[in-house]
Amino acid sequence: MDERTMLGLLADRLPRAGDDAAVIDGLVVTIDMLHETTDFPSGTTRYTAGWRSVGASLSDLAAMGAAPTGAVAVYGAPAFEQEEILAFVDGARDVCEAVGTEYVGGDLDDHAEFTVATAAVGRADDPVFRSGAEPGDAVCVTGTLGRSAAALRYFDRGEAERANELFRFRPRINAGRALVPYASAMMDSSDGLARSLHQLAEASDCGMAVETPLPIDEAVDAVVGPDERLELGAFFGEDFELVCTVPEPELTAARDAIPVTLTRIGTVTEDGITLDGQPLPDRGYTHQR
Repeated sequence: MDERTMLGLLADRLPRAGDDAAVIDGLVVTIDMLHETTDFPSGTTRYTAGWRSVGASLSDLAAMGAAPTGAVAVYGAPAFEQEEILAFVDGARDVCEAVGTEYVGGDLDDHAEFTVATAAVGRADDPVFRSGAEPGDAVCVTGTLGRSAAALRYFDRGEAERANELFRFRPRINAGRALVPYASAMMDSSDGLARSLHQLAEASDCGMAVETPLPIDEAVDAVVGPDERLELGAFFGEDFELVCTVPEPELTAARDAIPVTLTRIGTVTEDGITLDGQPLPDRGYTHQR
Protein backbone atom coordinates (compact mmCIF):
# COMPACT_ATOMS: atom_id res chain seq x y z
CA MET A 1 0.00 0.00 0.00
CA ASP A 2 1.47 3.37 -0.96
CA GLU A 3 1.63 6.46 1.24
CA ARG A 4 -1.33 8.28 -0.31
CA THR A 5 -3.61 5.25 -0.06
CA MET A 6 -2.76 4.81 3.61
CA LEU A 7 -3.36 8.49 4.33
CA GLY A 8 -6.74 8.19 2.64
CA LEU A 9 -7.66 5.28 4.89
CA LEU A 10 -6.68 7.28 7.97
CA ALA A 11 -8.61 10.40 6.97
CA ASP A 12 -11.95 9.27 8.42
CA ARG A 13 -10.35 8.36 11.73
CA LEU A 14 -8.33 11.59 11.99
CA PRO A 15 -10.62 14.49 11.10
CA ARG A 16 -7.99 17.13 12.00
CA ALA A 17 -5.51 15.61 9.53
CA GLY A 18 -5.31 16.33 5.81
CA ASP A 19 -3.52 19.68 5.71
CA ASP A 20 0.20 20.41 5.95
CA ALA A 21 -0.16 20.77 9.72
CA ALA A 22 -2.82 20.32 12.40
CA VAL A 23 -4.46 23.37 13.99
CA ILE A 24 -5.76 23.14 17.56
CA ASP A 25 -7.03 26.36 19.17
CA GLY A 26 -4.60 28.45 17.16
CA LEU A 27 -1.65 26.14 17.82
CA VAL A 28 -0.17 24.72 14.60
CA VAL A 29 1.69 21.40 14.92
CA THR A 30 3.53 19.24 12.39
CA ILE A 31 5.92 16.29 12.39
CA ASP A 32 8.11 14.73 9.68
CA MET A 33 10.49 11.77 9.30
CA LEU A 34 13.41 11.52 6.87
CA HIS A 35 15.74 8.58 6.17
CA GLU A 36 19.20 8.34 4.68
CA THR A 37 18.02 5.85 2.04
CA THR A 38 15.18 7.97 0.70
CA ASP A 39 16.00 11.55 1.65
CA PHE A 40 19.75 12.11 2.02
CA PRO A 41 21.76 11.17 -1.10
CA SER A 42 25.39 10.21 -0.74
CA GLY A 43 27.33 13.45 -0.26
CA THR A 44 24.69 15.17 1.88
CA THR A 45 26.45 16.80 4.81
CA ARG A 46 25.05 16.54 8.32
CA TYR A 47 24.75 20.34 8.30
CA THR A 48 22.51 20.16 5.22
CA ALA A 49 20.57 17.26 6.77
CA GLY A 50 19.86 19.36 9.87
CA TRP A 51 18.83 22.36 7.79
CA ARG A 52 16.66 20.34 5.41
CA SER A 53 14.98 18.16 8.04
CA VAL A 54 13.89 21.01 10.28
CA GLY A 55 13.18 23.14 7.22
CA ALA A 56 10.65 20.56 6.01
CA SER A 57 8.60 20.96 9.18
CA LEU A 58 8.90 24.74 9.09
CA SER A 59 7.61 24.60 5.50
CA ASP A 60 4.47 22.90 6.79
CA LEU A 61 3.89 25.84 9.12
CA ALA A 62 4.47 28.24 6.23
CA ALA A 63 1.77 26.47 4.23
CA MET A 64 -0.73 27.21 7.00
CA GLY A 65 0.29 30.85 7.28
CA ALA A 66 1.62 30.24 10.79
CA ALA A 67 4.24 32.13 12.77
CA PRO A 68 6.77 29.56 14.06
CA THR A 69 7.42 29.19 17.78
CA GLY A 70 10.14 26.55 17.72
CA ALA A 71 11.36 23.21 16.41
CA VAL A 72 12.84 19.97 17.75
CA ALA A 73 14.40 16.87 16.17
CA VAL A 74 15.17 13.24 16.92
CA TYR A 75 18.56 12.15 15.55
CA GLY A 76 19.08 8.43 15.06
CA ALA A 77 22.27 6.88 13.68
CA PRO A 78 24.38 3.70 13.94
CA ALA A 79 27.05 5.68 15.81
CA PHE A 80 27.24 9.07 17.50
CA GLU A 81 30.02 11.06 15.87
CA GLN A 82 30.68 14.37 17.58
CA GLU A 83 31.43 16.30 14.40
CA GLU A 84 28.36 14.98 12.62
CA ILE A 85 25.95 15.70 15.46
CA LEU A 86 27.28 19.21 16.01
CA ALA A 87 27.04 19.93 12.28
CA PHE A 88 23.44 18.64 12.24
CA VAL A 89 22.51 20.89 15.17
CA ASP A 90 24.19 23.88 13.51
CA GLY A 91 22.12 23.30 10.36
CA ALA A 92 18.93 22.97 12.38
CA ARG A 93 19.69 26.15 14.34
CA ASP A 94 20.59 28.13 11.23
CA VAL A 95 17.42 27.29 9.29
CA CYS A 96 15.36 28.27 12.32
CA GLU A 97 17.24 31.56 12.68
CA ALA A 98 16.72 32.23 8.96
CA VAL A 99 12.95 32.38 9.53
CA GLY A 100 12.95 34.03 12.94
CA THR A 101 12.43 31.08 15.26
CA GLU A 102 14.49 28.78 17.50
CA TYR A 103 15.73 25.21 17.45
CA VAL A 104 15.27 24.07 21.05
CA GLY A 105 16.68 20.52 21.12
CA GLY A 106 15.40 17.00 20.73
CA ASP A 107 16.56 13.43 21.31
CA LEU A 108 19.31 11.00 20.30
CA ASP A 109 18.87 7.30 19.58
CA ASP A 110 20.74 4.35 18.12
CA HIS A 111 19.36 3.39 14.71
CA ALA A 112 20.49 1.10 11.93
CA GLU A 113 20.10 3.90 9.37
CA PHE A 114 20.62 7.65 9.74
CA THR A 115 17.07 8.80 10.44
CA VAL A 116 15.63 12.12 11.55
CA ALA A 117 12.21 12.98 12.95
CA THR A 118 11.41 16.67 13.28
CA ALA A 119 8.53 18.62 14.75
CA ALA A 120 7.66 22.30 14.61
CA VAL A 121 5.01 24.34 16.38
CA GLY A 122 3.60 27.78 15.63
CA ARG A 123 0.59 30.05 15.99
CA ALA A 124 -2.04 31.03 13.47
CA ASP A 125 -5.16 33.01 14.34
CA ASP A 126 -6.47 32.67 10.78
CA PRO A 127 -4.82 29.61 9.20
CA VAL A 128 -5.08 28.88 5.49
CA PHE A 129 -6.31 25.38 4.66
CA ARG A 130 -6.31 23.38 1.43
CA SER A 131 -10.07 23.48 1.15
CA GLY A 132 -10.97 27.07 0.23
CA ALA A 133 -10.24 27.36 -3.51
CA GLU A 134 -13.12 28.59 -5.69
CA PRO A 135 -13.57 28.54 -9.50
CA GLY A 136 -12.05 31.69 -10.97
CA ASP A 137 -9.27 31.97 -8.37
CA ALA A 138 -5.73 32.33 -9.67
CA VAL A 139 -3.43 29.34 -9.12
CA CYS A 140 0.00 30.54 -8.01
CA VAL A 141 3.38 29.30 -6.80
CA THR A 142 6.17 31.05 -4.92
CA GLY A 143 9.77 31.05 -6.07
CA THR A 144 11.00 28.44 -8.53
CA LEU A 145 10.62 24.69 -9.02
CA GLY A 146 13.16 21.93 -9.53
CA ARG A 147 15.99 22.89 -7.14
CA SER A 148 15.99 19.55 -5.33
CA ALA A 149 15.82 17.60 -8.58
CA ALA A 150 18.81 19.56 -9.85
CA ALA A 151 20.62 18.90 -6.56
CA LEU A 152 20.24 15.14 -7.07
CA ARG A 153 21.89 15.42 -10.48
CA TYR A 154 24.80 17.26 -8.88
CA PHE A 155 25.06 14.61 -6.14
CA ASP A 156 25.17 11.96 -8.87
CA ARG A 157 27.99 13.86 -10.58
CA GLY A 158 29.97 14.04 -7.35
CA GLU A 159 29.57 17.83 -7.16
CA ALA A 160 28.56 17.76 -3.51
CA GLU A 161 29.17 21.42 -2.69
CA ARG A 162 26.72 22.68 -5.31
CA ALA A 163 24.28 19.88 -4.48
CA ASN A 164 24.24 20.72 -0.78
CA GLU A 165 23.75 24.39 -1.56
CA LEU A 166 20.64 23.61 -3.62
CA PHE A 167 19.34 21.22 -0.97
CA ARG A 168 19.29 23.96 1.68
CA PHE A 169 16.03 25.68 0.82
CA ARG A 170 14.61 28.61 2.79
CA PRO A 171 11.16 27.80 4.24
CA ARG A 172 8.59 30.31 2.98
CA ILE A 173 7.47 31.40 6.45
CA ASN A 174 7.35 35.12 5.62
CA ALA A 175 5.53 34.50 2.34
CA GLY A 176 3.02 32.21 4.01
CA ARG A 177 2.22 34.74 6.72
CA ALA A 178 1.92 37.54 4.16
CA LEU A 179 -0.48 35.46 2.04
CA VAL A 180 -2.95 34.87 4.88
CA PRO A 181 -5.22 37.82 3.97
CA TYR A 182 -5.27 36.82 0.30
CA ALA A 183 -4.93 33.06 -0.23
CA SER A 184 -8.12 30.99 -0.38
CA ALA A 185 -6.18 27.68 -0.21
CA MET A 186 -2.53 26.82 0.26
CA MET A 187 -0.03 23.99 0.76
CA ASP A 188 3.66 23.40 0.18
CA SER A 189 5.06 21.66 -2.89
CA SER A 190 7.07 18.97 -1.09
CA ASP A 191 5.28 16.24 -3.06
CA GLY A 192 5.72 18.08 -6.37
CA LEU A 193 3.67 20.68 -8.19
CA ALA A 194 1.47 18.20 -10.05
CA ARG A 195 0.55 16.22 -6.95
CA SER A 196 0.01 19.42 -4.95
CA LEU A 197 -2.48 20.65 -7.54
CA HIS A 198 -4.37 17.36 -7.29
CA GLN A 199 -4.39 17.55 -3.49
CA LEU A 200 -5.61 21.15 -3.45
CA ALA A 201 -8.31 20.36 -6.00
CA GLU A 202 -9.47 17.30 -4.07
CA ALA A 203 -9.65 19.22 -0.78
CA SER A 204 -11.51 22.14 -2.41
CA ASP A 205 -13.72 19.97 -4.66
CA CYS A 206 -12.70 21.84 -7.80
CA GLY A 207 -10.45 21.59 -10.85
CA MET A 208 -7.37 23.49 -12.00
CA ALA A 209 -6.20 24.53 -15.46
CA VAL A 210 -2.46 25.24 -15.49
CA GLU A 211 -0.33 26.49 -18.35
CA THR A 212 3.35 26.59 -19.23
CA PRO A 213 5.83 28.12 -18.88
CA LEU A 214 6.21 27.18 -15.23
CA PRO A 215 8.75 29.02 -13.02
CA ILE A 216 11.48 26.38 -13.22
CA ASP A 217 14.76 27.11 -11.48
CA GLU A 218 17.78 27.96 -13.61
CA ALA A 219 19.69 25.16 -11.85
CA VAL A 220 17.51 22.69 -13.76
CA ASP A 221 18.66 24.08 -17.09
CA ALA A 222 22.25 23.51 -16.02
CA VAL A 223 21.77 19.75 -15.56
CA VAL A 224 19.15 18.61 -18.11
CA GLY A 225 17.98 19.44 -21.60
CA PRO A 226 14.63 20.94 -22.62
CA ASP A 227 12.95 17.52 -22.83
CA GLU A 228 13.48 16.77 -19.11
CA ARG A 229 12.91 20.28 -17.82
CA LEU A 230 9.18 19.90 -17.18
CA GLU A 231 9.64 16.50 -15.52
CA LEU A 232 12.02 17.89 -12.91
CA GLY A 233 10.02 21.06 -12.34
CA ALA A 234 6.49 19.66 -12.17
CA PHE A 235 6.79 16.10 -10.87
CA PHE A 236 9.94 15.57 -8.81
CA GLY A 237 8.94 17.58 -5.73
CA GLU A 238 10.88 18.34 -2.54
CA ASP A 239 11.06 22.03 -3.45
CA PHE A 240 9.08 23.32 -0.46
CA GLU A 241 7.59 26.28 -2.29
CA LEU A 242 4.00 27.38 -1.60
CA VAL A 243 1.22 26.47 -4.00
CA CYS A 244 -1.83 28.63 -3.42
CA THR A 245 -5.03 29.97 -4.90
CA VAL A 246 -5.88 33.67 -4.73
CA PRO A 247 -9.15 35.39 -5.73
CA GLU A 248 -8.56 37.36 -8.92
CA PRO A 249 -9.24 40.81 -7.36
CA GLU A 250 -6.63 40.12 -4.65
CA LEU A 251 -3.81 38.91 -6.89
CA THR A 252 -1.93 42.21 -7.31
CA ALA A 253 -2.09 42.94 -3.59
CA ALA A 254 -0.88 39.41 -2.79
CA ARG A 255 2.09 39.80 -5.12
CA ASP A 256 2.99 43.13 -3.57
CA ALA A 257 2.70 41.75 -0.03
CA ILE A 258 5.09 38.83 -0.16
CA PRO A 259 8.93 38.95 -0.13
CA VAL A 260 9.41 36.45 -3.00
CA THR A 261 8.10 36.10 -6.53
CA LEU A 262 4.51 34.87 -6.80
CA THR A 263 3.86 33.44 -10.26
CA ARG A 264 0.38 32.82 -11.59
CA ILE A 265 0.38 29.45 -13.36
CA GLY A 266 -3.34 28.90 -13.95
CA THR A 267 -6.96 29.23 -12.87
CA VAL A 268 -9.27 27.24 -10.60
CA THR A 269 -12.01 25.52 -12.60
CA GLU A 270 -15.08 23.44 -11.83
CA ASP A 271 -13.32 20.10 -12.40
CA GLY A 272 -10.34 18.39 -14.02
CA ILE A 273 -6.61 19.00 -13.57
CA THR A 274 -4.94 20.03 -16.81
CA LEU A 275 -1.63 21.35 -18.10
CA ASP A 276 -1.89 23.20 -21.41
CA GLY A 277 -5.30 21.63 -21.91
CA GLN A 278 -4.14 18.02 -21.38
CA PRO A 279 -4.79 15.91 -18.25
CA LEU A 280 -2.03 16.42 -15.69
CA PRO A 281 -0.99 13.12 -14.07
CA ASP A 282 -1.26 12.81 -10.30
CA ARG A 283 2.40 11.98 -9.95
CA GLY A 284 5.08 13.22 -7.58
CA TYR A 285 7.37 12.43 -4.68
CA THR A 286 6.57 9.31 -2.66
CA HIS A 287 8.02 8.78 0.83
CA GLN A 288 8.87 5.14 0.25
CA ARG A 289 11.85 3.12 -0.89
